[in-house]
Amino acid sequence: MKLHFLSAGRVRLKKSIYDKTADRSETFEAPVSSALIRHKQGNVLFDTGCHPSVVEHGEQRWGSLMKVMTPIMRAEDTLLPSLACVGVNPDDIDVVVNSHFHPDHCGCNEFFRKATVLVHAREIEAANAPGAEAAGYLRADWDHGQTTDAVDGERDVFGDGRLVLIPLPGHTPGTMGAKVNLDSDGSFLLVSDAVSLRQNLDADTVPRNTWNAEALLKSFAEIRRIEKSGATVVCGHDEAQWQGLRKGAEAYE
Repeated sequence: MKLHFLSAGRVRLKKSIYDKTADRSETFEAPVSSALIRHKQGNVLFDTGCHPSVVEHGEQRWGSLMKVMTPIMRAEDTLLPSLACVGVNPDDIDVVVNSHFHPDHCGCNEFFRKATVLVHAREIEAANAPGAEAAGYLRADWDHGQTTDAVDGERDVFGDGRLVLIPLPGHTPGTMGAKVNLDSDGSFLLVSDAVSLRQNLDADTVPRNTWNAEALLKSFAEIRRIEKSGATVVCGHDEAQWQGLRKGAEAYE
């Protein structure tokens, strides 16, 4: 089995969302990523990043979300070119796992027409609730009619312990992570926005864009427990960590 980390966009974020001592005008650049898991039973994408249209038409696609998250990527930084660089076409993807339904994590779902989408049942409920758009759920990103499999609790995707989905609520009601167990390079815990920046996990501080602080702190505790067992925690938008990861064709195995 192989694990490829792929560029799926790039955004500018407000630092004060994650660091309450920061000035509200201060911003930073952050990676948006996807992970390709090549398993003998199928190809899985964990998150699909930003829709390519936001490269030039962010306001049209994201609307008021642009106030807190501004796309700054080039077309080649988005997911489909990244997949092409490892020799994978959209129709080669069997399963899309969405950690949650925010547009920087499910923006390219529409291109994977043959894939089954795995997402937590509570995330589906949240995305369909009244006022969902104000909470960051844009139907143009997540609702494309593919077969959807609602996850409730942990899910061993292939039944062999190699790829296990783990509920990590708090950022949103149905945020999920994925534990990837490799032969040579060990275990990786992909946590998405359960931990966008490592500093929040280390300091046990809750970002402002959190749906439920108590739930997130419990997820932090679960992430630490898994990390202590030997897993490498891969955060959602941490630039320093992203720079240190192998990317593209240079896979973990």
